[in-house]
Amino acid sequence: MVKTTSEGLKAMPKKNIVKCAVVGYGPAFNMGKAHCDQIRATKGLELVAVCDADPKRIEAAKKDFPSIETYGDLGEMLKKADVDLVTVVVPHNVHASLALQCLKAGKNVIVEKPMCITTAEATAMIDEAKKRNLMLTVFHNRRLDGDYLALKEAIDEGKIGKVFHIEAFMGGYGHPGTWWRSNKKVSGGAIYDWGAHLLDWVLNLVPDKIAGVTGYFHKLVWMDVTNEDQVEAAIRFESGALVDVQMSNLASIGKARWRILGTKGGITSVPDKECFRMVTYTDGKPVESQIDFKKGEHSAYYRNIADHLLKGTELLVKPEEARRVIAVMEAAEESSKKGETVKLKYP
Repeated sequence: MVKTTSEGLKAMPKKNIVKCAVVGYGPAFNMGKAHCDQIRATKGLELVAVCDADPKRIEAAKKDFPSIETYGDLGEMLKKADVDLVTVVVPHNVHASLALQCLKAGKNVIVEKPMCITTAEATAMIDEAKKRNLMLTVFHNRRLDGDYLALKEAIDEGKIGKVFHIEAFMGGYGHPGTWWRSNKKVSGGAIYDWGAHLLDWVLNLVPDKIAGVTGYFHKLVWMDVTNEDQVEAAIRFESGALVDVQMSNLASIGKARWRILGTKGGITSVPDKECFRMVTYTDGKPVESQIDFKKGEHSAYYRNIADHLLKGTELLVKPEEARRVIAVMEAAEESSKKGETVKLKYP
């Protein structure tokens, strides 16, 4: 009997090791190597191959991991390498096409965040994985950041009551850079970078159905790049809760990363300190306390992948959750262009 997860994906039968490959060993933040290192550090996973179209990056991979196979073409790797799982670490606009190529070759897939550019791409990826009974997930590893873990625990324990308002911000004032992450055709736009993390966070803090998204996108100063200068998504939930997510390269005056209001209190970030400030009410009087950040658990991401594929453990990041992030991004931009609130196909 093959064990299945709650999503119906079957654990890999008669195996005690998952053979892994990484596609994209590019130099950006050295993310390709970071994925390889995490795979090698995880019991049940074995790094066997790296693929990159750049010969210089292939040489770097060979130097870093002499025992692995290297390929300059994904199709060749999928035909020749004995691989069960492929992690896709490439620019955003080719996430979907490469993930689909791997899925059609019968491989389980992890995609770096954001999942892709459009909800249509996300749905095609999800449908292909389901059709072939394969795992598809997204590297939303920042769910395992120590600050977010502390924040979610406090909210889940009801310390500030029912959350009805969240503001999440990241940014400052300065040129956004000139590489592919600032090229809208490749990156998807400014909201697709750190916005993917912020939206994944808030959609897990407020799991209610989304009533609509209103976007405010500005392009005012940095005309030598095509990404927006500031992006904002106001998300209204059917429960009445409101979440406002903002990323900016024009914020000459910033604000706290987090400001969260609940029916019994509130939580906000404390500048330059590894804690949150929380205010709750007892007998109508405010009580101030501190929530210390937890220790980050980033290694748990790939441990979950191994346990999911080998034991049928529930997947940490489900593809439908990652698609919801893309749906909000897409709706925010559509809303900004139309000047009206947009409803989601996947709320």
